Amino acid sequence: MNEYASAQRRLCFAVQNRFGDGDSMSERPSGEALSAVRRVLDRTLEPSRIRDDPTELEKYASDWSGAPPVLPDLVVKPRSTEEVASILRAANQARVPVTPRGLGSGKAGGSIPIYGGIVLSLEGLNNIEHVDRANMTAVVGAGTILADVWRATEAEKLFYPPDPNSFDICSIGGNIACNAGGPRALKYGVTKNYVLGVEVVLPTGDIIDAGKATLKHVTGYDLTSLVVGSEGTLGVITKATLRLLPEPASIETGVLHFANVHTAARVLTQLLADGHQPRTLELLDHHALDALRQKSPNLFPDTIGALVIAETDGTSDERAFADLQQLAEAALAYGALDVQVAQNEADRRRIWLPRNTLSESLRATAEAKISEDIVVPRSHIPDMIDAAQRISDRHGVKVATYGHAGDGNLHVNILFDRDQRAAADGAVLDVLKAAISFGGTLSGEHGLGMMKRDFLGLEHSEHKIELQRTIKKSLDPNGILNPGKVLPRRAISSPQVEAK
Repeated sequence: MNEYASAQRRLCFAVQNRFGDGDSMSERPSGEALSAVRRVLDRTLEPSRIRDDPTELEKYASDWSGAPPVLPDLVVKPRSTEEVASILRAANQARVPVTPRGLGSGKAGGSIPIYGGIVLSLEGLNNIEHVDRANMTAVVGAGTILADVWRATEAEKLFYPPDPNSFDICSIGGNIACNAGGPRALKYGVTKNYVLGVEVVLPTGDIIDAGKATLKHVTGYDLTSLVVGSEGTLGVITKATLRLLPEPASIETGVLHFANVHTAARVLTQLLADGHQPRTLELLDHHALDALRQKSPNLFPDTIGALVIAETDGTSDERAFADLQQLAEAALAYGALDVQVAQNEADRRRIWLPRNTLSESLRATAEAKISEDIVVPRSHIPDMIDAAQRISDRHGVKVATYGHAGDGNLHVNILFDRDQRAAADGAVLDVLKAAISFGGTLSGEHGLGMMKRDFLGLEHSEHKIELQRTIKKSLDPNGILNPGKVLPRRAISSPQVEAK
């Protein structure tokens, strides 16, 4: 668990970020400040929704990032937007940090309360207000589990495309905060493409409705887009209006086998350049396949060194199958070894199961794992794959690559033993530099959180980061909301007025 965080902290020094540390905050909020907030909360919330017992605090001290847990001082569980506003007003007045939290499935440490204070758990805002079939929209609470949104929309023959791998345990609010993607992003785009509007509580306690339940909306600045992907640093999302699509009538799934990952990457790039538009092209390299073979020895032929899960959908069985057939024929002509097509839904689930459990399978093959979430332009997928292999050879650590190769979003995993920590640090830095050198970005769907915040100078200029600081300051003047995330660190301002 701690290897990832330790490696990233050491790497921060190597990056030589031009902003330096930038964080003078080194203490948790004072007892006086916490008491001031607690007095307000006790008057406005039921006692059961304000928790400070150690067992409960421990549940909200960590997420899926692998960063060391940090206990909050309080866990508060609102059930309405108005309650969120009341909590933020009190915290802002007393200068107590607030860390918004969906369901804790993030991988960048975004929901870890690194300065203590309040963890604001939004899991109680889990209502689906309505699904509007006529306008193809849904209004849902931020704490709603994504899988529940799927079920509610599918009951109306509608379709919400974003599909992060944690769909059965992640929340809509967290998805919006990190602009989550998933395999289907290749054809359908990411979360931001389906958020028409959000209800947001600012750190000052002010409530705003951004956006409209319309497909077009150009009045004033696009505050909805500002909030999407802001990782809980600008406001707390309490409700969202989502854009829906007609449900595809048919889905076809196939597996393309390749001799090696370089050939697979080259063929994928050529298929997309030719105009094929599958809904997924999920790549697994030989290290990923080896990890899966350790778990299930007969799962894949020993002759293949990479595979791609290709999926098409359409308005009819014939259309979806024709698209998959054309893609498969082209892949074989370009160098694929074999193509296997799912014959039924059970086959389809069998194909996807190894991909859905791959992160855990890789973790079992080494003492430590660092998972990077980089993106490169699709034409540079083969270059990034080659670079990852060179980085592996140069540092003597295993580098496994898998992910949404169809849209250039690769999960590059550095697998290492504890005595290889320095080598792993160097490999991480080289992976990030390689992605930037190919015109890519440090993260495609996990965000920066606390784990990558100090790497931002690799990609953004000083002027651009300062502009973002200005935006943060204008919305969160006292720096209470999710401090220490996304941007290089800054302190919460000193208390001036005690909450009454």
